[in-house]
Amino acid sequence: MGRDRSLAVLATAALVAAGLSGATAGAASADVAGTTTPSSWLVLAEDVGDTGRLAQDLAAAGAEVTSVNEAIGLVSVRSADVGFAARANAVDGVQGVATDRVVGVTPRRAAPDPVERENVFDRSRRNGTVRDLPAPPFGHDPLDGLLWGMEMIDAFQAHAVETGDERVTVGVLDTGVQADHPDLRDSVDTALSRNFVTDMEDIDGPCEVAGCIDPATVDEGGHGTHVAGTIAASLNGLGISGVAPDVTLVNIRGGQDSGFFFLGPVTSALTYAGEAGLDVVNMSFYVDPWLYNCLGGAPEDSDAAASEQEVVIEAMTRALDFAHDHDVTLVGSLGNGHEDISNPRVDETSPDYGADPYPRTIDDDTCFDLPVEGPHVLGVSAVGPSGAKADYSNHATEVTSGEIELSAPGGWYRDRFGTEAHMTNGNLILSTVPFAYLVETGEIDRKGNITRLGRQNGILKQCVSKRSDCGYYGWFQGTSMAAPHATGVAALAVSAHGAVDPVAGHGLTMAPDAVGDLLIDTAVDQACPAGGVQSYVREGRTAEWDAVCTGDAALNSLYGHGLVNALGVLG
Repeated sequence: MGRDRSLAVLATAALVAAGLSGATAGAASADVAGTTTPSSWLVLAEDVGDTGRLAQDLAAAGAEVTSVNEAIGLVSVRSADVGFAARANAVDGVQGVATDRVVGVTPRRAAPDPVERENVFDRSRRNGTVRDLPAPPFGHDPLDGLLWGMEMIDAFQAHAVETGDERVTVGVLDTGVQADHPDLRDSVDTALSRNFVTDMEDIDGPCEVAGCIDPATVDEGGHGTHVAGTIAASLNGLGISGVAPDVTLVNIRGGQDSGFFFLGPVTSALTYAGEAGLDVVNMSFYVDPWLYNCLGGAPEDSDAAASEQEVVIEAMTRALDFAHDHDVTLVGSLGNGHEDISNPRVDETSPDYGADPYPRTIDDDTCFDLPVEGPHVLGVSAVGPSGAKADYSNHATEVTSGEIELSAPGGWYRDRFGTEAHMTNGNLILSTVPFAYLVETGEIDRKGNITRLGRQNGILKQCVSKRSDCGYYGWFQGTSMAAPHATGVAALAVSAHGAVDPVAGHGLTMAPDAVGDLLIDTAVDQACPAGGVQSYVREGRTAEWDAVCTGDAALNSLYGHGLVNALGVLG
C-alpha cells in the first residue's frame, strides 16, 4: 500500500547530497528584498528524538518557535532574518528547512485548479429519480434512493448486518466538519475533534473569531462536510445515510477555509490521529505547491525548490509512518487529473503557490503525488454510475507499484451509461454540505432559503421540524468522493472484526494492514474494457482522453484490486 520503496530512506540520502543552503523557494518577496518582514519556516530535525533540543537552539538563535511536533521532528518558527534558511541549516541536527507555505488543496478550492477542473461544471436542475430501495429492517433515509454509490458497493445490504460501532473512530482530515448538521451531529465527537489551522486573511478572508482559530465544529470550505456525510451520515430518518452511519467521526482539520493545506497542520493532524487512537483517516487532498514532490527536484527545479520538496517528502513520510504504526488505516484519493500516475505527463501547474508555474519533467521513480503515493496509503480511483472509470480519475499502469489499490463511486457527470439521462446531477455524489459554505457560494441566503443559484445546482434541504433545524445536501464529483466510500467500508471492517484496544482498554482497533488486506480481498473484480482501452469519445471527449487498461480483472490499472464492497468485509 503506497509506494513499495522507502521514501524516508530516499529522502534522507537526497537531502545529504543536496546540502540544503540558502533561502528556500517561495520566500516572501519583501524578505528577498532585504526587509525584516517576519516569515514562517518549517525546520526538520535529523533525529526525531532531538526535536526538543533543536527547538530550544532555534529559539536561542532568535527565532520565535510557534509549534513543535515531536512525533516527526518538525519545528515551526517565525523569523525576520532574511538569511534564516541558511543559518538554520547550519544548526546542529537540522535535516532541512522549508518555507511554511501551502502544501495541499481540496477539489473545491476557490481558485480553479487545472488538475481538479473536472469538479467545475454546469450542474443540471435535474437531480435524478429517487429509486425504490428494498426495505431493510430499519428502513432508509428519505434521500437514500439518490445514492447510487451506496447501492453499487452493497452498503444498504451491509446495513442489515452492521451499521458500524460507535467505538470505531474515523478522522476527517479536510477543511472541517459542520458538527451540528442534523445528519452528522449524532456522529461527530466534538471533544475529540481538533482544528490545527489558523485562518489567514489573505487567502481565507476576514477571520470570524478572535485569534483566527475556528472551533473544531465548523466547515467554511464545504469539502470536509461532504466527505463526512458519505462516511457516516446518521441513519435517522432525515436526508441521507452514510456507509457506516453508527461509527464516530472526528474532525481533524488540516485545511484552510479557502481549500489550501499547510504542511504543519496536515502533519499535526496525522500525528494526532495516531496519538488519539483513531482507527481510519480519510485524506481527500494532494500535496502542494508541487503536484509532484521530487527527490533531487525535477530537472527544471532550482536547488532551493528541490530542497523544499525533499523536506515535504520526509515530513509527510514520517507522519504517515507514525499514524500507521499507531494502527491508523490511511485512505487517500488518487487524484482528478486523468493522469497515468505511473507515467506522469509534464507538470505544467507547479508551483501553484508562491511563484509562477513552469513545465517540469516528472520521473515516476523519484517523484511522488502525496499523500496517496506515500507509505501505507490505500489509493482509490473513481467510477461513475455505470461502473466505468470516471474520465477525470487518475489511474496507474504499473499495477504492482502500490499507487492504486481500490476503486469506489466518485461520480461522473458525463457518464451516459449511468443514470437515466446523460449529464445530470444524478450522476454525481450527493452528501451533506455546511450552511456557512452555501451562504458563501450564494446557494442559500442567510435565512436558510435555497436561492435561484442553489436550485440550479440541485441543493436539497431537509428539516427536522417543518421550518427549522435544517440540513443541506449537494452534489460533488471526484476521487475525493470515492475515497470516503472506501473509508466507510474500512470503518465497517473494524466494527465487525476489531478488538478492544489493549493499550487504552476501550475502543476498537484493528491492524491497518489487516484492514487493507480485507478491503482488497473482498473488492469486486472489475475487468478491463474490451480492447484494453477505456474510451471517452462517446461522452464528448477526444481520443486523447482514452485510458489504457493493463492487468487483469483481479488487479488492473483502472480499478486496482476492484470496487470496494461493504457487505463483503463483514463476512
